[in-house]
Amino acid sequence: MPEIVLPEVELNIHTPKNPTEAMVVENYVCTAESSPNIVRHMTFDISGTDLEGKFRVGQSIGVLPPGENEKGRPHKLRLYSVSSPSKGEGGERHLVSTTVKRAMDEVDGTFYMGICSNYLCNLKIGDKVKVTGPSGKRYLLPENIHDFNYVFFATGTGIAPFRGMIIELFEAGFKGEVALVFGCPYRTDVLYPKFFSEMAQENENFHYIKMISREDRREDGSKYYVQTAIDGETETLDPILSKENTLIYLCGMKGMESGIYHNLAKRGYLDYLVLKGDLAERDPKDWSWEEVKTQIKPSPRTFEEVY
Repeated sequence: MPEIVLPEVELNIHTPKNPTEAMVVENYVCTAESSPNIVRHMTFDISGTDLEGKFRVGQSIGVLPPGENEKGRPHKLRLYSVSSPSKGEGGERHLVSTTVKRAMDEVDGTFYMGICSNYLCNLKIGDKVKVTGPSGKRYLLPENIHDFNYVFFATGTGIAPFRGMIIELFEAGFKGEVALVFGCPYRTDVLYPKFFSEMAQENENFHYIKMISREDRREDGSKYYVQTAIDGETETLDPILSKENTLIYLCGMKGMESGIYHNLAKRGYLDYLVLKGDLAERDPKDWSWEEVKTQIKPSPRTFEEVY
C-alpha cells in the first residue's frame, strides 16, 4: 500500500469575523426539470480576493447569509463542499463552484427557509455574497493521486466534491480505476446526469453506478441504497475494493456511513475500517445496528464527510 500523503492546504484565510465578497456568475438547476428536489450548481467569482486559487478539491467554502435570527443574532455560517477542481471551475482559478439544495417541505411541496441554502438559490447572476474559507484539511485527494484507485459513495448534494475530484483525476490523465456510487430517491433527482454519463462513456476506467431507492427493487424486494451496491454491484466493485491501493470516500447525509461500513465488513473488506470492542472476533452478520453505528470507525484508507 503506497503511503497516503495529503497536500498542504491553506485554511481560514477568511473567517466569519473577516469574510470577503464573491460574485455569482452561475446559478442553474443540475437535476431534471421535473424533479421535486431543486438542486442548483453555483459558481462564484473570487477575483481580486486572497481566496483566488486557494481552494483544493474536497475543501469547503463558507457562506454568510444576511439578516438575523429570532434572537437578533447574525445567521450562522454554512459550509458547502466545493464542486470544482483545484485549478478552479472550468480551469479558471478565480472561479469556485458548489452544489446547493433548496429546502422544501416534502409533504405539501412548499419551500421553507433553510436560511442559507434558499438565500443562495434565490441569488441572480451579478449578486454579491459574503464568503469564508477554505475549510477542511483531510477530505482531500492524495498528492500522489496516480498511486491509488478510488471508490466514491454519495447521496444528494454529497456528490459535490466528487464532481471536482473526478474532473481533477481525469484531466491529470488518471489510468487507475474510479467508481462513483450515487444514491437518490428518483431518477429525476440524479445530479449532473449528463456530465457523469459522458465521463463513463469516454473513460473505461470510470464506473458510474446509480442507486434509485423509490423506483427500483432488488431481487429480494428490498430497496436500492448506496450501501447495497457493495453486495449488489460486485462485478464492478469487487475488483476495485479488493486492490490494496484503493481508497474510499463517502459524502452525504449522516447515517449513510453505517450501512456502507457494515456491508464492507460483511464482504470482508475490513482494511477500510477500525473495529472496536469484540467486533473483529464476531461474524459481521451478527453485529447489532447499535454496534454498527457506535463501534466502527473509518481507517486511514477511508475518508468520510457526513452532515
